[in-house]
Amino acid sequence: MAIISNTYQTYQSIGTREDLSNTIYNISPSDTPFMSMVGRSKAKNTLHEWQTDSLDSVAANAQIEGDEFSFNAVTPTVRHGNYTQISTKTVIVAGTQMSVNNAGRDSEMAYQLAKSSKALKRDMESALTGKVAKAVGATGTARKLGGFETWIKTNSSRGGGSPAGANPASYGAAPTDAATKRDLTEALLKTVIQSCYTNGGEPSVIMVGPVNKGKVSGFTGRSSARQMIGAKEIQAAADLYSSDFGELKVIPSRFCREQTCYVIDPEFWKVAYLRDFKQEEVAKTGDAIKRALLVEYTLVAANDGSSGVVADCNIT
Repeated sequence: MAIISNTYQTYQSIGTREDLSNTIYNISPSDTPFMSMVGRSKAKNTLHEWQTDSLDSVAANAQIEGDEFSFNAVTPTVRHGNYTQISTKTVIVAGTQMSVNNAGRDSEMAYQLAKSSKALKRDMESALTGKVAKAVGATGTARKLGGFETWIKTNSSRGGGSPAGANPASYGAAPTDAATKRDLTEALLKTVIQSCYTNGGEPSVIMVGPVNKGKVSGFTGRSSARQMIGAKEIQAAADLYSSDFGELKVIPSRFCREQTCYVIDPEFWKVAYLRDFKQEEVAKTGDAIKRALLVEYTLVAANDGSSGVVADCNIT
């Protein structure tokens, strides 16, 4: 059908109000599973230190009646430390933008600060779970904390190739990634869990990236499992892994390294804050409002024997 002549349409309209939703849709993930599961403590210096200790190895212990005592050498504690890292996010909003009528938020500054705080926590999660070595810093150089992978020496499974995967040379140093990657298998995972148990740990969490979460769910050890599910449901995921040494919750993480499977005893890990999350008002130098979000923190690895990694896994 033809349009009748001089029909006034929206294409010619000048006064039609805009239809802009008051909802702002943001799909960017902000969950931080490692920070959420571990403890929290207070740091009092840029180098935060702690001590670890262990019992003597089990030995045959039968003594002669009436014999004189012999005295064992006393083993001192081991002293470790990690440097605090400063992480920030900044926001600057023009005075005019603060005054206009904005859709979806009452205050542009409040909205931008809320968004930046979530981004800041994502940066922290990546640093805490990563393999960047601790660094003391200097004038013009930032201090860096040693992430989770830099503290794992006792219980690890690494790939080969050239260079071969290697544990950190010292606690807080970066491990070497292997040139040859391999699939994450149940056998590799069981070996690391067993090693944790042998060395006194009781890990309760397996944390993996999205690809390897799918591989854990496909472990054949689950083939004999019996579960009650609805007639219209498909059970294809594993959220709990029952090992010979206890049950471990399987948690996916978007911000840990995909090529590493983390076996964690949360009791022995903490985030220590020298300066807790704070908002700073930055000096006004123009027709704009400035704010900075700041936190200074480090990772405490109370005892690396509690946890482990299956490193150098394929990510496809």
